[in-house]
Amino acid sequence: MPENADRIEPVRPVVPDADDRFLKARRDMIEYHFRRRDITDERVLEVMGRIPRQLYVPDDLQSSAYADRPLSIGLGQTISQPYIVALMTQLARPRPSSRALDVGTGSGYQAAVLGELCKEVYSIEIVETLANQAAERLGRLGYTNIHVRAGDGYQGWPEHAPFDLIIVAAAPDHVPEPLVEQLAPGGRMIIPVGRFRQDLMVIEKMDDGTVERWSDIPVAFVPMTGEAQQPKQERE
Repeated sequence: MPENADRIEPVRPVVPDADDRFLKARRDMIEYHFRRRDITDERVLEVMGRIPRQLYVPDDLQSSAYADRPLSIGLGQTISQPYIVALMTQLARPRPSSRALDVGTGSGYQAAVLGELCKEVYSIEIVETLANQAAERLGRLGYTNIHVRAGDGYQGWPEHAPFDLIIVAAAPDHVPEPLVEQLAPGGRMIIPVGRFRQDLMVIEKMDDGTVERWSDIPVAFVPMTGEAQQPKQERE
């Protein structure tokens, strides 16, 4: 890796935000939901304190955009609570030179956060309508380094692997092996795992290819659909 690889400047879209009524809400989110807990990565704090989250939720929920809870984005899907987005991003350790895989695009908010922290982001959404909406939204907001496609994220995006980090926003009952295989040495995957009880798992691939995994906190995500729900023998 070149000595200056981590000095690559990520994309910083010019995002229109003349609506001052959300500025205090963003500042409060950073101070009360993030800093007073365990979010210490200054790059994550800076980016999430700048991105207008209200543009990633339905119009009738914009007043709740910065509340620390998940919100419905329609079609049975949700946008994760801000703290969980911050925590997963911090645990994934994004760098300006990173290539990221985002599984479960939803409205595109997590992809936008990664898009300002990483060099390239590849984002997969199983609900085609949401994938199309997110791609249009992210393009309109100026993100040129985020690539969105509709599809089943269980198999990842092998054409663009390996990934320095993978963030999964839906819970399978096991860790998908194709995603582990697509992690670069030194990379991390952050994924909720479980059916009736879910844990946020950190999967780290060592430089020698061995894999370590541990649980961080209990969480509650929508279940991963598609191939993740097939019996094991049908996935093999």
